Amino acid sequence: MSLLSRRKLIAAAAGASGLAVAARLADQYGLTPPDSGGIYGPGNTLTYASQRLLTRHSLAREFAPADIAKAPFAKLRPFQIEAYSKSQAVGFADWRIGVDGIVAQPTSFSLPDLRNLPARTQINQLACEEGWSFIAEWTGVALSEVLKVAKVLPQARYVVYYSIQKNWVQSIDMADALHPQTLLAYGMNGADLPIGHGAPVRMWLPRQLGYKNVKFITRLTLTDSLKNLYKGGNYSWYAGI
Repeated sequence: MSLLSRRKLIAAAAGASGLAVAARLADQYGLTPPDSGGIYGPGNTLTYASQRLLTRHSLAREFAPADIAKAPFAKLRPFQIEAYSKSQAVGFADWRIGVDGIVAQPTSFSLPDLRNLPARTQINQLACEEGWSFIAEWTGVALSEVLKVAKVLPQARYVVYYSIQKNWVQSIDMADALHPQTLLAYGMNGADLPIGHGAPVRMWLPRQLGYKNVKFITRLTLTDSLKNLYKGGNYSWYAGI
């Protein structure tokens, strides 16, 4: 099957009725996001499909060390979770990140396991949907390296990732999961990741808005559908920038 062209999709989207045509084309070529229903569905679909066609392999901007923020903002609502407090007390020595779902080799990773995989350091901007942003140096392992160990099966379409904080769940498609700048970050500005920024491990997606960069990661699940996982919310499923 030939890839849907950018020109064909944009031409189909011209005018209100064209949005429905573009949505059908996107579905035909596997470019329909989980939030494609409802009044905003056609717009969400057009945004996602267009960005996938335009930026699938593009890189987020990387900055110079001089651009790093002196005091990077950390928005963290206080929380009390016994399991987190116990793990923090032992320097997160017992922290594990499980990988399950559509994989040939379900597994879990400790912090030393992650650090033993090839590391990547990059200086990117975190842009929050609320309007604030900062630039920091992030160190971690590419998510693709973790998924390689778990031997992801071809039918996997999404990675769902969970925080230790209840109900804090997000997901990305395989294009973002396998992108070289998508990290499980355990370091920031030359030190361990601070608590306020999601220690010991957070998802780092410099090509998406802040709410996709979930902190305190404990589990990754590979799936071929988000039907029973995506419940909608205040923001679009796809947050590409």
